[in-house]
Amino acid sequence: MQVILVSRRMKTAKAYTIMPRHLLAAAALFVALVVAVSGAATWTMRAAARPAADTVVDAGERHVANNLQLLAAHVGELRARLLHLDSLGDRIAGLAGIGRQAPAATVQAGMGGALIPVAPSASELQRELDRLAAEIEARTDEMKAFESGLLERRVRERLVPTALPVREAELGSPFGIRTDPIAGLRAQHEGIDFNAPSGTPVLAAADGVVQAASWQGDFGNMVEVDHGEGLTTRYAHLQRVQVRPGMLLKRGDPIGSVGNTGRSTGSHLHFEVRVFGVPQNPARFLKQDDAYAQLKRR
Repeated sequence: MQVILVSRRMKTAKAYTIMPRHLLAAAALFVALVVAVSGAATWTMRAAARPAADTVVDAGERHVANNLQLLAAHVGELRARLLHLDSLGDRIAGLAGIGRQAPAATVQAGMGGALIPVAPSASELQRELDRLAAEIEARTDEMKAFESGLLERRVRERLVPTALPVREAELGSPFGIRTDPIAGLRAQHEGIDFNAPSGTPVLAAADGVVQAASWQGDFGNMVEVDHGEGLTTRYAHLQRVQVRPGMLLKRGDPIGSVGNTGRSTGSHLHFEVRVFGVPQNPARFLKQDDAYAQLKRR
């Protein structure tokens, strides 16, 4: 094949002969150029895609690491709260009068060395969370036992006559041997006298049930209250009775008023505490009320 090139400027013409080998060489060059351009494009696309994939992986790893750090911090907070719960349990156990079992002591082999902290793994954190959950469940059961103990103790305390039956009074004859004010003979006084004007309110010394509320000979108008477990209290020489048998009383509820009924030389309240019918010194119980120490003595 011949190709004639004409030059307008030189006004000349040249003829070139293109042989088959020239076409093959040109075709081979074109194919090589296409392959080179295609490879360059592929490499460029892969190079562009690789940072994006690496970025996604790095972001995922950072997310997991951050979550592990937050979880580890949460585990630390739970440990601190568990220690606080232990100290609180010790105080409540003391108030409830319940002996708390100390954890078994463990003997560790001697160890030491430099401290090189290592971040805990996910499995280690999970095991620690499971352990803390079991500890918290055990503490919850223990606190429920403390609550029951405190409730029982509170009920027992409210059933014990520790509140003063007369707030504004002067202590008269104490419990024990005395000279009888009427007969003038040596005799046993089975209660405590509270000297106060007639009409002064008389209050229940503890929770209980009214067992009797009537005239009782030498005691005049008397109220007897049953506090359970053989414990009873008596309020004698009342001017007025405000309760009836079977009534439920709470500590501090009005029972009647101070009077001078029955075998009495003046206005006062005769107060007794009995356990299975045996007289007890009421002062042993009333001393638990701070107001008892402030009462005037004869």
